[in-house]
Amino acid sequence: MNWNGIWQDIVNFFSNNIWNICLFFVVLLFGSLAIKIILNILKKVLGRTKMERIAQNFLATAVKFALWLVLILALLSIIGVEITGVLTAISALILAVGIALESNMANLANGIIIVSNHMFKRGDYIIVDGVEGNITEINFLFTTLQTTDNKRITIPNSDIVNSPVVNLGANEKRRVEFTFSVAYESDIELVKNVVVDVMKSNGKVYLDPMPFCRLKTMNASSLDFFANCWCDNEDYWDVYYYIIEWVYNEFKRHNISVPFNQLEVRNRVDQPKNIVIGQALPERVEKERKEHHTKFILSPLLHDHRRKKKEKNVKSIELNSQEVNNKEEKTEKQKSNKK
Repeated sequence: MNWNGIWQDIVNFFSNNIWNICLFFVVLLFGSLAIKIILNILKKVLGRTKMERIAQNFLATAVKFALWLVLILALLSIIGVEITGVLTAISALILAVGIALESNMANLANGIIIVSNHMFKRGDYIIVDGVEGNITEINFLFTTLQTTDNKRITIPNSDIVNSPVVNLGANEKRRVEFTFSVAYESDIELVKNVVVDVMKSNGKVYLDPMPFCRLKTMNASSLDFFANCWCDNEDYWDVYYYIIEWVYNEFKRHNISVPFNQLEVRNRVDQPKNIVIGQALPERVEKERKEHHTKFILSPLLHDHRRKKKEKNVKSIELNSQEVNNKEEKTEKQKSNKK
């Protein structure tokens, strides 16, 4: 290897492009400073808006990537690199990455939809396809939930966008619903008053709208009452367990029975009469059916064939009967001769 030749080429490059090299470092210095200033201004402007924090970070990252890409292309152009080939290579690379990360790109697009539409926010309690919990983190690929039993669940954004989402924390108020079952001999008005009084006794329950309780269903073993009341979203579980426990206690205090599933069994001693409606089955009366004459050309031939076949059968029957009679006469003659 000719090291002297390589060194000479390097020296010639720097000596011939000294001004381009100086321009390269000047553009690099001022370009990096300009990018920092632009990003700081952009973050301050976005901070004054109502845009979600995750959307602000995503927008700032996208602008940062675009600015650095423009700066790098400008620096390559200064030192004499052909930009067209670089752009073609970058386009091919982006296309290959997009095909390889198709699912992640879909999650990214759906993440932008979630954030831009304000579907939910951090801290909301949601139910997605049977999975429920409080939202702890939202990014452009996944949404993380924290369940009530301290499990961490990560859901792709595509599953959230393509599935029904129940957001239980979207509103400040929430309705607490109950179903209470009592025995059939219970006093309906007493049951309603007891349930409503228990709900009113909790200071976290709203009195407007008023607590509600009415008879809903008469089941096979019980009377079912539907009840509900309203409370703040954060007080839902406190109100729920309070009402369940105190309704049970007040039912015992007022001798209101909560029944089990019941099956009534009776010993039948009477002799039921079998009631017969109408008379016995009538005898079958055959329907008189007419012969259907087809309109095909061959129908007369078929009719003659059937007629001849019937006549032949009749003749064969007559011959058979004559043979039987002849045999009987012969046997009788033989018997008479023997005598």
